[in-house]
Amino acid sequence: MRILLLEDDKDIGQWTTQGLTAAGHVVDWLQSGRDALLAATTRDYDVLVFDRMTPELDGLSALKTLRGANIKTPLILLTALGEVEDRVEGLEAGADDYLSKPFAMTELLARVSALGRRGHSEGADTSTKLAHDGLELDLLAQKCRVNGERVLLNPKEFRLLEVLMRSKGRIQTRAMLLDKVWDINFEPSTSVVETHISRLRNKIERPFAKEFIKTIRGSGYVFGD
Repeated sequence: MRILLLEDDKDIGQWTTQGLTAAGHVVDWLQSGRDALLAATTRDYDVLVFDRMTPELDGLSALKTLRGANIKTPLILLTALGEVEDRVEGLEAGADDYLSKPFAMTELLARVSALGRRGHSEGADTSTKLAHDGLELDLLAQKCRVNGERVLLNPKEFRLLEVLMRSKGRIQTRAMLLDKVWDINFEPSTSVVETHISRLRNKIERPFAKEFIKTIRGSGYVFGD
């Protein structure tokens, strides 16, 4: 799973990142609440883990902003505050779980796993036909068309396009695509993503004078935005 961690304490942040990474997760660790809010609204994550007290923008305020924007990514709120009222405030603001510091890595991993499974089952897009600006993807028939014309894609190209279309308007990083399309949860020295993006563009964009996939320099790719 891809996890966004908001934690301003360097020791805790490094320890948490190492523990989650060792368990096979891909972690983006940020120390600023504003940076985490931007990442959570522009990228695709399976679980968010936010420290409540962070600089610039605290984790609780970031959580409220996300829920106000109808972003429902499962979120665990970390806090050194142990009062019942504080826990209730976090849950009422939209947190899915609450973990008091100090916590055991095994407990965090268990809660991340449970929320990730729940998020996939509740929020999964089950559409079998995807469409955008003349581009049509029929998942049951495994067919792709642009302006009504059949375009032949190999299985990985088809899966890559499906992932991009399902995340329309949200940045998909190289690591996210490797995880979702090739089931690789680390970043090897390979240009497989770039190669397949280039092939897709040659098949669905250039012959039809279209631009479906945009490269966001230093971040990844975004479909239809």
